[in-house]
Amino acid sequence: MQIVKLACERPEVAGRSLSQWDCEEICRQLVAEGIVTSIGRESVRTTLASHRLKPWRQHAWLSSKVPRDDDYRKKVEAICDLYTRELRPDERVLCLDEMTSLQPRPRKTGTKPACPDRPVQVEHEYSRCGAVNLFAAFDTRTGHVWGTTARRKRQVELIELLEKIDREVLPEITTIHVVLDNVSTHHGKLAKKWLSSHPRFIFTFPPVHCSWMNQVEQWFSILRRKRLRIVDFNDLAHLQARLHQFIAEWNQVAHPFQWTTQSFAKVMAKCENSTEPCLKVAA
Repeated sequence: MQIVKLACERPEVAGRSLSQWDCEEICRQLVAEGIVTSIGRESVRTTLASHRLKPWRQHAWLSSKVPRDDDYRKKVEAICDLYTRELRPDERVLCLDEMTSLQPRPRKTGTKPACPDRPVQVEHEYSRCGAVNLFAAFDTRTGHVWGTTARRKRQVELIELLEKIDREVLPEITTIHVVLDNVSTHHGKLAKKWLSSHPRFIFTFPPVHCSWMNQVEQWFSILRRKRLRIVDFNDLAHLQARLHQFIAEWNQVAHPFQWTTQSFAKVMAKCENSTEPCLKVAA
C-alpha cells in the first residue's frame, strides 16, 4: 500500500522536487525510504493499474470557489440563446478574440516536402524576428471569418477589426452581437466610445474561465493545425500575408460549427443556487 500512498500524494510531501510521480520515481522513493531493497517499474505499474491510478497524468479543473450562481447562469443562457435560436434577418452573431505572439521563425534551411518513405522535414534551427497578433471574428451562422494583424494588442487594433466588419456587413443588418472575453482590451474607454457611436454592435461577455464558449477558439484550433503546425515564415510580412491568405481560402469553403443546447446543459447542471430546470437538451 506504500505505492498507492505515494501515488496519492504530491511529491513535495515526500521531500522531492518533482511535478508528478512516475513509476521510476516511485521505485526510487520506495528504496530511498527503506521500504524495499529493490523493486521493478512493472511491479509499480501493475499495482497502480489495479487501483486505477495514473499519477503521471493531469487534468485541468475549475475550483468550486468560482461562483456558478444566478449571474453565471444568466450569462451562459444568453450565449446559448445567441448560438442556438433562429436569428432575425437583420441579426448576426460573431465571436471575436485574438491569437497573440505569433512568430515567423525563419529556418536556416528550407522545409523539405514529403517524398516516398520520408515525411516533411523541418530544419530544427530557426531565427527570431519579432511577433504579430491576429485579431479574428467568426460568424456563427455562416463560418465567415474577418481578420486583421498587428504588432500590438490594444484597443486601437481591436477597433480596426470592428471597423472592417462594420464596412463589410451590409447596413440592412441592424444588430451585430459580438461574443468576446473579459480582457481589458475589450472593456476600455476607447472600445466603449466606439460602441456608443456604432449602436448596431452589442458586446456579450461570457463568464470568466469560459473561453470554450467562444466559437472563434474552434476556428483558431483549425488555423493552428492547418497553417501554424509548421512555423517557417521568412519574416513578419510573410507570416501576415499567409494568415490573410488562409482566411481568404477558408471563406471560400466556410462552414459554421454545430452548437446545440446540449453543450450548455452539461455546464448548467453544475450551477449553484439554481432552482429552475437546466437548459433543455437538444434531441
